[in-house]
This record gives sequence, C-alpha cells and structure tokens, in this order.
Amino acid sequence: QVQLVESGGGLVQAGGSLRLSCAAPGNSFSITTMGWYRQAPGKQRELVARITGGGSTNYADAVRGRFTISRDNAKNSVYLQMNSLKPADTAVYYCTQSYRPYYYWGQGTQVTVSS
Repeated sequence: QVQLVESGGGLVQAGGSLRLSCAAPGNSFSITTMGWYRQAPGKQRELVARITGGGSTNYADAVRGRFTISRDNAKNSVYLQMNSLKPADTAVYYCTQSYRPYYYWGQGTQVTVSS
C-alpha cells in the first residue's frame, strides 16, 4: 500500500523557520496533487497548501506569504517551507497525495512554535 513519509517537524521559536518534507512512492508522482493539512488542538483540520502536477499552488489565508509549497518530481517529494512562524502555526501537519479516485495521507508530523 501507499506510504507517505513526512519529516522535518519539531520545535522552533516564534519568528523562526522550518521545512517539512514528504516522500511518496509510485510511478505517477508527477501527475498527482500534493498537499499539506494541519490540525491544531481543539481545532478542525485545515488545508494549508497544495500544489498540482502542473505546479499550480494555493494557500490558506493564514499562511499565505509565509509558507511556500514546492515539489521535486525527480525525488517524488513535496516540501513546505515555513517562515515567520507563529505560535498559532502549532499543529500536526499531514502530507496528502491525490489523483482521482485515490487519496492518501501521511502519519503526520508535529510542529510546535514557542513564544
């Protein structure tokens, strides 16, 4: 079965930066849409950013201008560069991969931003 593997989570001070990585298996990575979701304690899971196979991106309003999603098709990987981090960014971050009718989730990685 498909296994998405996230890495890069951890503890960072407010104003700092962190980069999340997600590696995906498969022969058709380049045509899939990759995304990052997050879920903070007591809050709903929300879409943070996503990138299509063609490179189109979109972002949640809360992170636009601070976070950047990118992909490296040669490495079957997607990244989330997080700058100017705020305590409100504290959450478990999940990598997703989709191409209809399939939708896969990673195990999540904890990001904690201290004030």
